[in-house]
Amino acid sequence: MQTDSPFNFEYSYLDLPSVFYSLEQPAVFPNPQIVLLNNQFCKQLNIDTSNHANLLTSFFTSSVDASKSFSQAYAGHQFGNFTKLGDGRAIVLGEHITQNLQRFDVQLKGSGRTAYSRGGDGKATLKAMLREFLISEAMHHLKIPTSRSLAVISTGEPVYRTTLDAGAVLVRVMKSHLRVGTFEFAARFGSIADLKGLTQYTINRLYPQIEEDKNPTLSLLNAVIEQQVALVAQWCGVGFIHGVMNTDNTSISGETFDYGPCAFMNMYNPNTVYSSIDNYGRYAFGNQYQIIKWNIARFAETLLPILDDDKAKSLAMAQAAIDGFDAIWKNTYYDLMLKKIGIATNDAKLYALVDDLLDIMLKHHMDYTNTFWDLATKKDFKLGNTYNADFVIWIKKWEAVINKVSNIDSAQTLMQQYNPIVIPRNHLVEQALNEATKGNLDLYIEMLKITSKPYQFQTVIDMYMQPSTNQFEQAYQTFCGT
Repeated sequence: MQTDSPFNFEYSYLDLPSVFYSLEQPAVFPNPQIVLLNNQFCKQLNIDTSNHANLLTSFFTSSVDASKSFSQAYAGHQFGNFTKLGDGRAIVLGEHITQNLQRFDVQLKGSGRTAYSRGGDGKATLKAMLREFLISEAMHHLKIPTSRSLAVISTGEPVYRTTLDAGAVLVRVMKSHLRVGTFEFAARFGSIADLKGLTQYTINRLYPQIEEDKNPTLSLLNAVIEQQVALVAQWCGVGFIHGVMNTDNTSISGETFDYGPCAFMNMYNPNTVYSSIDNYGRYAFGNQYQIIKWNIARFAETLLPILDDDKAKSLAMAQAAIDGFDAIWKNTYYDLMLKKIGIATNDAKLYALVDDLLDIMLKHHMDYTNTFWDLATKKDFKLGNTYNADFVIWIKKWEAVINKVSNIDSAQTLMQQYNPIVIPRNHLVEQALNEATKGNLDLYIEMLKITSKPYQFQTVIDMYMQPSTNQFEQAYQTFCGT
């Protein structure tokens, strides 16, 4: 590592067997320029941003230690089909250690071909990287665990997708890029020793509190279930649709990542899909909890050889963990949704109140975000142009429940903590991205600012609360960007 590097890198991942990675060096681009720099996040990570030239040098030139920077090998079930994969356009520069000894992967996304590119160019478009920066930061401020973005860097060269687009690299940060697909790779293509080594490394790095448990491998499975259940429940709470919930996009650390065909739902409909490649709605909004259960089952399968020496006992342990998923999901999901309607107590008798509201929202094409925010702030819900009869009847039931368990003021105070005023509305995201790729970042920067305070009322907020038109929604598609 160079002494003038703004990063404090270690490389613990390279202690794993070499089957798990390929040493790589980022491509050298003709004219890299920093388009966006997340100064506040850099400060939190103790990264000096005063010298932009030094930052660029640390990313792209020969000062990157080619004997240490690496791409990860992994596999994954993509739309249900198993595939051998790997970081085809991403390189981990190192694991940055902060002053308080936190460890974060610093990864370049779109930094050129690797050993896992499988015929791809390893590059990324400016529009796709700006999207990931915007949405990942919005998710962070929505208090949802996520990868974050340090910078977007234009490369000075075009990238061909359906058209010629400006190229860019995203500097992405995560607690870890370990994923279910990493374990699938180990189970399918590695040895038992490789699988044990990966499991021990994962526990040491992400879940050290379980190291002394009677069966740390089983504890790891249960910990990942809890983390992923909590994560996907939070997605559902804000209407987020990941769009490509393949097992290689399911993190062991419980962070949201890979913001390709993602979007936020406007009108409530569990069948909502925006991804251009999700032809059958596998990853629709309402299917996300079922898919994460399916993904976790694949994770459990990878651990079967090391859960117990007795195959029958190992299978029984894994099955019991998966069998417990639905109860954990139900408890976690309804706990969150009850808070969204102002009820702090997780009472199963009140789950129907949540379900009835969602049914009304579906029937009457009500906006998901705005409906919950209305509940959190308004005092009168009168029948008319704004509200339908079913909703007004539900309000009376809701008020009766609230008055039994607390009071309206306390309920609305609670609701304002769990219901954002603004989300990244799809039509505004597209408008901001289209303008940004033409050189005008004004709307994009304003969106970053507005979505950084999603639970606070801001003066210039009305346009960010307005959903897109039905015409836009029906035609809207998102893309992976690869």
